Amino acid sequence: MSGLKLFHTKGAVAEVTSRLAEVEAEVQALVEGNLEAMLGVRFLASEYSTGPVHGGRIDTLGIDENGAPVIIEFKRATDAGVVNQGLFYLSWLVDHRAEFGHLVRGRLGAAVADQVLWSAPRLICVAGNFTRYDVHAIREHRRSIDLVRYRFFGEDHFGLETVASVAAQTAPPGVRRASEAGVPSARVDKGAMQELFAEVDQALLGLGGDITTVQRKTYRAYQRLRNFACVCPPQRDKLLVYLKVNPEEVDLVPGFTRDVTGLGHHGTGDLEVQLRTDRDLERAQDLFRLSYTAV
Repeated sequence: MSGLKLFHTKGAVAEVTSRLAEVEAEVQALVEGNLEAMLGVRFLASEYSTGPVHGGRIDTLGIDENGAPVIIEFKRATDAGVVNQGLFYLSWLVDHRAEFGHLVRGRLGAAVADQVLWSAPRLICVAGNFTRYDVHAIREHRRSIDLVRYRFFGEDHFGLETVASVAAQTAPPGVRRASEAGVPSARVDKGAMQELFAEVDQALLGLGGDITTVQRKTYRAYQRLRNFACVCPPQRDKLLVYLKVNPEEVDLVPGFTRDVTGLGHHGTGDLEVQLRTDRDLERAQDLFRLSYTAV
């Protein structure tokens, strides 16, 4: 975003200048008020005290669409301590699972609290900018961490840009780097649907270098901060993929695509894509890209 220029094009073309927030709370209030739309995270608490012994206060606590606990730390500009501060709180969170579960149960209900994905707690740092040392540091930790840069544009626009994103490397099933996702392949199982599963996995990961995966019992999520695709385990004769695409904006094809808005299903997304052959996968490529660019 540091190199992004935004222009107003009605009438005379004019650049919309970017700016940082006057105070950190300005960014925090905006993001917290739109947490699901911006980061795919459900809000739990703001300025959450970690108690007198620990002596800290977490900017924002939430839970993402895959059930992973999320800590969000905000900084107005560049702050050399943001990653270490976030990791300090993340360690506290892992040691206080019961307290977090009680908070989730009170806010979102017992069903959500019972499905918390403790193998993949996340730290999201939102700041005006990051240093190369921040980017290096998160790659040295075995945690899921996202560095997100923000900018205000004029009075009405706000931008978020992922600077770096790494995923946890411990205790499967959980979040892993995409290249370590452990996808069933033809070398493991010669079944046609397993082979197709591996091809879909490679197609989704090939959309960009900023993709991480989250493995749940009933689906595998592909995300860039938010999920853009969820693939269910292979069925006997098909694979089901759910995408963050508005079904009203595509031509639905019976037996290939289906609007599942408001219908219960595993994973996230309102467009269901049914894959049975490599030809179906070819037809789905544009939909994959559409969902990837939409989140």
